[in-house]
Amino acid sequence: MVDLSHGYGENTLYWPTDEKGFQLDTLAEGMTPAGYFYATKEFATAEHGGTHLDAPYHFYEGADLVGEIPLSRLIAPGVVVDVSAQAAADADYRASADDIRNWEAEHGIIAPGTAVLFRTGWAARWPDALSYLGDDEPGSADNLHFPGVAEDAMRLLVERDVGLVGIDTASVDYGPSTDFIVHQVGGAAGIPNLENVGDLSEVPAIGFLLIALPMKIEAGTGAPVRVVALIPPA
Repeated sequence: MVDLSHGYGENTLYWPTDEKGFQLDTLAEGMTPAGYFYATKEFATAEHGGTHLDAPYHFYEGADLVGEIPLSRLIAPGVVVDVSAQAAADADYRASADDIRNWEAEHGIIAPGTAVLFRTGWAARWPDALSYLGDDEPGSADNLHFPGVAEDAMRLLVERDVGLVGIDTASVDYGPSTDFIVHQVGGAAGIPNLENVGDLSEVPAIGFLLIALPMKIEAGTGAPVRVVALIPPA
């Protein structure tokens, strides 16, 4: 079992325009008058921060909200397309349809319903905002630089009828994007996204089961998610 989730805490990264971050307040913690220990806290978070899921509705009106996403999209056979070498050479690299075709030439055509994860290597930069996002100016998303997925790649994955797309960066659209076309294309096809996925270096290219269960916020456009890869013994 490989945990592919970053924890939520004071260092959790959010989209730069969200300046509230993760809030955790202690309501009670300690011994009670009755003689037993008791602790309880409350938390607050934006939907789209930390390791989270984007519902298709996030960028496509009428598509599934978080509470409507079929479980078959959230628990599915997974594959990893590794573009870390390309991303190391170009912080604005976008995984292309050719990257997918090259992967398929080695491993076979991606089957319908598959959860497709892109490994850029960016998880190693978490939680340093400047390194991970390319800019750490509070409140501004105008100068971001990190890898993402290209429009032609997402359109090919729509043709493959994949169940889910994820990436180890802050967005499936690369940092400089202003139209978020990958979100739009995927959302129109009902494909949820995973963003800020953790370190994928221990996950094989094929042969594992991905479990990505978000908090079931009925009308949510996104939600925190615990992502786990189940890898059979060798």
